[in-house]
Amino acid sequence: EMNKSKSIFILAVLLFASGFAKAQEKAEWKQMIEFHRVMSQTFHPLEEGNYQPIRERSGEMLDKAIAWKVSIIPAEFSNVKGIKKNLKQLVKKSASLDKRIKASCPDEEIKTGLTELHDIFHNIIGMCSDEH
Repeated sequence: EMNKSKSIFILAVLLFASGFAKAQEKAEWKQMIEFHRVMSQTFHPLEEGNYQPIRERSGEMLDKAIAWKVSIIPAEFSNVKGIKKNLKQLVKKSASLDKRIKASCPDEEIKTGLTELHDIFHNIIGMCSDEH
């Protein structure tokens, strides 16, 4: 009987701990979420042939990429290899896209640039979710 209640107690502690971890995970990486917002609000229109959002918001995208790069990596992701390298690429490619857009580059160049950024973004998301 003692063993049964002990194992129930341990189970309860484990459930609580995993619930707590999930709750912390929801506190997530604020800068990642903010970058993602700009990405989704510019990439999806572009897929439908609307280049206006990214033309208007490339500077904001760059700002969000920089903010994300300099933010503190949450503890749960801090040992994931390649995150910093990918964030550096994200900033570099955002800067280059912003520069080209401000110089009125053709849509085709924007499509290539934003698609690259989208891929890098998904690499980072993938690295973070592999941890879980």
